Amino acid sequence: MKLKGHAYKFGDNISTDLIISGRYKFAITDMKELSKHVMEDARPGFYNRLKPGGAFIVGGYNWGMGSSREQAPLALKAAGISAVIAKSFARIFYRNSFNIGLPLIECDTSGIDEDDELEMDLDKGLLKNLTKKTEITLRPLPRVMRKLLEDGGLIEHFKKYGGLEFDS
Repeated sequence: MKLKGHAYKFGDNISTDLIISGRYKFAITDMKELSKHVMEDARPGFYNRLKPGGAFIVGGYNWGMGSSREQAPLALKAAGISAVIAKSFARIFYRNSFNIGLPLIECDTSGIDEDDELEMDLDKGLLKNLTKKTEITLRPLPRVMRKLLEDGGLIEHFKKYGGLEFDS
């Protein structure tokens, strides 16, 4: 699986409330509409600044901490975020993201800056910073996680195979 896009950099301890504010939890149920509010408390107007052609959120430590609401990764995915790359993730956010088919990559993000153009090959475990002409070797995702991403998440995987089939 190959992904390409621009980097949008955030810091450490970004909570699910900063990803998508709790004030929208029951007010907006349409994911495309909800995605227009993604990251607005951390960076007002963020959605309107997303460039076409793919986007990566780049974070620091403990990305996605806080509540377990699935709206956070769902809103990121609906906004066109290709993947979230961070130094570490909160555990429930990590699981929720793979369940809905949003790739999360753990690596040292200190060499990535705002608006760098990135290219990622999840199968090879390689992240290229095309702007700086650097490469980061990633720990390849386990086969089961890659399969969930290819299928669009856990529910779509179940629909396709009627269970947890990973040999195909």
